[in-house]
Amino acid sequence: MTTRDPGPGRAPELLVLLCATAAALTTVAQPFVLGRTLDLLLRDGAAGPWLVLSAALLLGELLLDSLTALCTGHCTAAWTATVRSRAYAGLLAAVPERARPHPPGDVATRLTLNAGDAGGAPAARATLAASLVTPVGALGALALVDPWVAGSVLAGLPALALVLRAFARDTGASVAAYQRVQARIAARLLEALDGSATIAAAGTAPRERARVLAPLPELAALGARMWTLHGRALARGGVLVPLLTTAATAVGGLRLAAGALSVGGLLAACRYAQLAAGIGGAATPLGAVVRGRRARDRTRALEDLPALPYGTRDLPPDGPGDLELRGVRVRRDGRTVLRADVLRVPGGSTVAVVGRSGAGKSVLAAVAGRLVDPDDGQVLLDGVPLAELTREALRREVGYAFERPVLGEGTVAGVVAAGPRTLTAGQVRDAVRAAGADTFVRRLPYGYDTPLPSAPLSGGEYQRLGLARAFAHAGRLLVLDDATSSLDTATEHAVDTALRRAVRPGTRLVVAHRPSAAARADLVVWLADGRVRAVAPHHELWRRAAYRAVFADEEAAPHADGPQAEART
Repeated sequence: MTTRDPGPGRAPELLVLLCATAAALTTVAQPFVLGRTLDLLLRDGAAGPWLVLSAALLLGELLLDSLTALCTGHCTAAWTATVRSRAYAGLLAAVPERARPHPPGDVATRLTLNAGDAGGAPAARATLAASLVTPVGALGALALVDPWVAGSVLAGLPALALVLRAFARDTGASVAAYQRVQARIAARLLEALDGSATIAAAGTAPRERARVLAPLPELAALGARMWTLHGRALARGGVLVPLLTTAATAVGGLRLAAGALSVGGLLAACRYAQLAAGIGGAATPLGAVVRGRRARDRTRALEDLPALPYGTRDLPPDGPGDLELRGVRVRRDGRTVLRADVLRVPGGSTVAVVGRSGAGKSVLAAVAGRLVDPDDGQVLLDGVPLAELTREALRREVGYAFERPVLGEGTVAGVVAAGPRTLTAGQVRDAVRAAGADTFVRRLPYGYDTPLPSAPLSGGEYQRLGLARAFAHAGRLLVLDDATSSLDTATEHAVDTALRRAVRPGTRLVVAHRPSAAARADLVVWLADGRVRAVAPHHELWRRAAYRAVFADEEAAPHADGPQAEART
């Protein structure tokens, strides 16, 4: 189980609330002090202490506003990091098949734009709460100055409240739709970038550009609607606020003429009327809260992805790596994509998995090392069900190499060494040599200390570094899912020889597309339509025309049945 990031807690939000509320109270106190100062100046001019207090309140408001801005930035940054960390952790811990419905562009949008909006929600909530202190406090102070003026303002506040309520209701749906369309455009853009070479070669750039930008009119319409709603709320508030202020001024003037209100009292009453009517200004933080909630729903979808559960058992020491599938069924969209009633792989053997595109090769590879659990049945390694192993035991003894390895950042030596085992520099170099990568690594600007992002590597060279990392951390089962597809036949043969001689002995499960790779294996698992059609040595199966046709089809078509297939173009 992954440990949930506890986050910064409520302290940053409470600090924003405290500073913003203090600034609001300072704002509420100013009209009373200014009114009192004016009355004293008009009476006898002895208003020294009140002038000092007025200046202190003004300075205090400026300082508190600055402190509020500082605390808001800290709160937003802390919560954005927490939201992003939780979503990222949930994505990495998820069952790969459950994460597949979220394309890379959608994930990038959730982890960047949506995480930023969600991270700003706590500070926006505090700001919204504090923004209500000013009109409520102003209305209370106005009632003390003159109840008649307060009544005239109070009569118009329900209209402002209705404006805010309608704004919050209508904005929520628009924001959610806007974020979904935004993610759809990002997903299509990343697909196009991933397949840019194919697009350029096929001359389909205009069609691809049209496909990526197809949702743009919908996005523009939703964006225009959000701005319209925001502008409508501000406009309605902009009409109501002057009306309320004018009404309060008129009532205050009548009270002044009647001798019930002083000049300073009228000044305070007019200012309090403006502050009380300023409840319409809550539209901005309210909009941020609504956006944050919708964005949090999107990041929580990654955070709450079903994680792969682990057990408490370990493997027996010095096991040979016997692999067994019993009654295994894997279903996707209601269709059985893999069925293996009884499949046994002897420990220490190399087994090639072959089949036409879509036969279930990568599904078998994923189930064999527990990247996914079967819907029915069990997978056992040395007699222990994989689902009962601890995470550490599983990843220490079961390794993978893929067609497109994700090595991360760091030096060449560092990315190869990253894994469940602690390696020496010599072990890293041995693994790199076994993968046929030592020659080109030594030609890099800084050799093994070259930062990987700046290393000028081809696809095949990058793939060999992925193999090197898998070799360096090889346990009793190593699964190679199309991990040599970018290598030429001679290099693939050399890597296979090194795998047998220079890498820790164990069971090897290799998704193979070339007859030469199947011929070097001890056994071949032949898949057809998700079923195990035969298990036998390559030379025995080669007598069958249907088996030979598998490799003819593979050579004529791209490898597209695995999760690493190139993006659609």
